[in-house]
Amino acid sequence: MQLNIFIMVATDNSIYISDKAKLKVEQLMTDAGVNADPSYFLRVGVVGGGCSGLSYKLDFDNEQKPMDQVFEDKGMKIVTDLKSFLYLVNTELEFSDGLNGKGFYFNNPNASRSCGCGESFAV
Repeated sequence: MQLNIFIMVATDNSIYISDKAKLKVEQLMTDAGVNADPSYFLRVGVVGGGCSGLSYKLDFDNEQKPMDQVFEDKGMKIVTDLKSFLYLVNTELEFSDGLNGKGFYFNNPNASRSCGCGESFAV
């Protein structure tokens, strides 16, 4: 008798980017002179600090590390390290240019609380 066991793994866990944030990232990459180089991508991460304990980090990078998690949303390559991904799973990067503040922010379903400035969070 043969017993087949299948383990289902969720494949929809990702990091997302809104249309507005994508446009702003593309503009910033152009301003930095890296938009024409296809090896560059958006690196997102989480570091200790901030008034809630953890802070978000955004940067342009062109070097993937062995344990990096790689995603693509709306044609934008988004990379994070494995430790940060545990905090960022299913998070969407947004951009606001409204009267209440201008800049990037994260819609993070994993955050139990965030600070007033939106730059740090806790789980």
